[in-house]
Amino acid sequence: MRLELHKLCVKQLKFGDKTGFAGGTLTVDKKELLTLIAEDPLLGKNLDVDLAMPGESVRIMPVKDVIEPRWKIEGKGQVFPGMLSDVESVGEGKTLVLSGAAVVTAGKLVRFQEGIIDMSGPGADYTPYSQTCNVVLVLEPSDPEMDKHDYETACRMAGLKAAAYLAKCCADVKADKVETYDHVNIKDAMGAHAELPKVGYIYMLQTQGLLHDTYLYGVDVKKILPTLLSPLEVMDGAITSGNCVSACDKNSTYVHQNNPVIADMLKRHGKDFNFVTCIVTNENVTLADKRRSSSYATKLAGMLGLDGVVITEEGFGNPDADLVMNCWKAERLGIKTALLTDEYAGQDGASQSLADSCPEGDACVTAGNANEVIVLPPMKKVIGYAEEANVIAGGWEGSLAADGTITVELQAITGATSELGYTKLGAYTL
Repeated sequence: MRLELHKLCVKQLKFGDKTGFAGGTLTVDKKELLTLIAEDPLLGKNLDVDLAMPGESVRIMPVKDVIEPRWKIEGKGQVFPGMLSDVESVGEGKTLVLSGAAVVTAGKLVRFQEGIIDMSGPGADYTPYSQTCNVVLVLEPSDPEMDKHDYETACRMAGLKAAAYLAKCCADVKADKVETYDHVNIKDAMGAHAELPKVGYIYMLQTQGLLHDTYLYGVDVKKILPTLLSPLEVMDGAITSGNCVSACDKNSTYVHQNNPVIADMLKRHGKDFNFVTCIVTNENVTLADKRRSSSYATKLAGMLGLDGVVITEEGFGNPDADLVMNCWKAERLGIKTALLTDEYAGQDGASQSLADSCPEGDACVTAGNANEVIVLPPMKKVIGYAEEANVIAGGWEGSLAADGTITVELQAITGATSELGYTKLGAYTL
């Protein structure tokens, strides 16, 4: 498989009469975009579109999802397969990317499980989305008593439609740069780089139901058995987020599109190891489901004769059990593991970091302590609803002060402790 990402580098946003891209500026026809998302009868009349740029004194909240605008310009399939487009497989051909831009969906949904994006100040240092040029959709349900599953679907689809619309309007513009990625089939991968260890990626997706869902080609992942997936399919939008979970470690659709684990493993493929495949698995809530999926995912790794796997988690607490099961079952098959997670170690950092552990989990990378407290100074402008600070996960009654200052744990900040490593927190060995 060969995938070309044709990137237009977005450095500025503005509203205008026609959506398009020129000279680093993405112009957005606000009326046309609002008309597009307002087609959904599940959404209310008071919808809005706003813009937020890096460095501005702007706060966006409560944030549900972040999506990178893309449009398939050559090859089979189309962006967000099974959601917006047909279910044809992706991962090949040419895809246009509005690099540096993002669609952010905001609105009161589950309330305590949405997040904050500050475009400047200390909060901006923790969210990668303070560095993107954000087209923000402020959404509301058409009926305040609407079932939250229906409203979540409407919010999710509005974000995907907006992202596809923006990129489609720029499809005729020549790319600023083109990145090319190749990945061979399993048969060829098995015979390649015989001197190097064969390594896979067990990609855990949040699928606990009750609005904690992720979709693969439009299929609710909690309903699948673990399966093989080319890393290029992930890069081309096969996975979309439907999650309403703690904002800090929610893997947004943007992060799935730009999964840094996959990007780094592709860079090291053929040099340090032979990157064979991704194994997508779920994080269901019952013990039987956890046992079934961990056994099946590690069985696939064993059938492929992998020497090692990288395992990433999404969420915390209940999913810690899935992470640990995947770890020790792989290790007992003779497959070395490296784990990527975050920690809920209490505000003083002295509590147990994970809800579960095992002796085999001796190679673990942390993305930070989500309980650490941060003070966010007031911003000149708030897009959305600032009062949600008092109910958001990581906040408490009184988190929002009268002057607009917010005191919360890091878990309230979107993407602050990304368990895929798409975060501004990090450490380097010198």
